[in-house]
Amino acid sequence: MKIFITGAGEVGSHLATLLSREDHDITIMDSDASRLEFAYDNSLEVLPIQGSPTSLADLRNAGIAGSDLFISVTPEESTNITAAILAHNLGAKKTMARINNQEYLEDPNAAFFKNLGVDYMVYPELLAAQEIVDGVRLPWTRQYWSLSEGRVQLLAVKMMPGAPLSGMYLSELASTEKYFHVVAIKRKQETIIPRGNSKIEDGDIIFVTCEKDNLDKVRIFCGKERSEVRKIIMMGGSRIAIKAVELLPSNIKAKIIDTDYEKCKQMAKRVPSNTMIIHGDGRDPQLLQAEGIEDAQCFAALTGNSETNLLATLAAKRMGVYRSIARIENIDYLSIAEQMEIGILINKKLIAVGSIYRHLLNVDVNNVKCLAIANADVVELVAKPGSKITSKQIKDLKLPNEISLGALIRDGKMQLVEGSTVIQPNDVVLAFCLGHSLIKLRHFFS
Repeated sequence: MKIFITGAGEVGSHLATLLSREDHDITIMDSDASRLEFAYDNSLEVLPIQGSPTSLADLRNAGIAGSDLFISVTPEESTNITAAILAHNLGAKKTMARINNQEYLEDPNAAFFKNLGVDYMVYPELLAAQEIVDGVRLPWTRQYWSLSEGRVQLLAVKMMPGAPLSGMYLSELASTEKYFHVVAIKRKQETIIPRGNSKIEDGDIIFVTCEKDNLDKVRIFCGKERSEVRKIIMMGGSRIAIKAVELLPSNIKAKIIDTDYEKCKQMAKRVPSNTMIIHGDGRDPQLLQAEGIEDAQCFAALTGNSETNLLATLAAKRMGVYRSIARIENIDYLSIAEQMEIGILINKKLIAVGSIYRHLLNVDVNNVKCLAIANADVVELVAKPGSKITSKQIKDLKLPNEISLGALIRDGKMQLVEGSTVIQPNDVVLAFCLGHSLIKLRHFFS
């Protein structure tokens, strides 16, 4: 696939690096030559071009005509929209633009932009806010995603010592009534696709799929106590924070703390009535105590500085906060944050890449999520008639060892997947893929 990316910032460079490993023809453009230096790494097959994404001449000279996918992910929304329109008119088959305005995604605005030549739009801050809200709804999980329009629940849960599931082999679990399916196990720094002889141990983070009605059974099996978030304190008045408080249930009280007084005044005009804006430093223990940190069940550090967010979240945990959330934009810090027992890790690069990735598989994909804590992707794919995935029982398909199928939707109802399951045409299948194995699924679903 011929893919053209404009914007060699955090999202663009990360996306180009990932795609270069998968036999795509990748070109990346940026007006700042220094941002293109990563592409000169000999291990990457990426063509760097200095130029303006809104210049017809630069796009034409770079060979935009005939590109299978054009992706504009510069920091400027107007640049991305304009670049996508120009690329469409120069012959790009599909275009995508990173945006900062939720209104563009709503009808009839989305149709308006599509008519102009912008086929897809991705809003990373909105996707990040949705992940925060999902995590707040189920605070006993490490991470929580509601997929397939709420029919499938995917949870990451840490095993507590002495939990009913701790010490069990998956073959033993299979002989009991099946409430959930274990698709992966994170043990220290390694993520494992389990088999029947895999044993669950204290301290493991297990990834399970289940129906919504069985969430409480997962909690009990993992030895977790029921908990509820009634108050959340956020540090950093970022767009993610603003979107998160807009999406929070009305019964959850929120406070946003920011050091910029003018920004605080502007935020106060926008946030819902259940949200209070505080001018101050969220790293100050005295301020946190004055604002009732001891009564808060959740603390979210959402500034643009990863180090600040790590330290502030660690301090809040020591002050007794049950649920912790940190925005970590530096991917190198993700493993450190995980060792610090931070509940939810927000990384806009991974969130944006997951949204973009589903347009690259050449199969019918509903959703892709990049999981920061597992070096894995979760994808919802539709099984096409005649595809290999529908030809045999799952145990006989010889799926790669890095891939696990967790659930399927058939006729609007969820089913857990077992070795004897036969996927039928038009089933929606949820797959868990370690590392960069996602692309291998094309062979089975196309």
